[in-house]
Amino acid sequence: MASAAKQEGRVVEVTARDLPVHCPMPDTPVWSMHPRVFLDVAKERELICPYCGTRYVFKGEAPAGH
Repeated sequence: MASAAKQEGRVVEVTARDLPVHCPMPDTPVWSMHPRVFLDVAKERELICPYCGTRYVFKGEAPAGH
């Protein structure tokens, strides 16, 4: 659970270019990896990863179809 504590409070801003968004992100250190979960931040505008607590915030216009 140490990795979750280190990630908690982390905020990641994403845009339409980052879609689809999943956690962990490709640049996440190996020691803090968890099962990949896709997050529909374009629809919800803000979501928290259920595994690590990282908060993803969508900025800008959502692409067509979202």
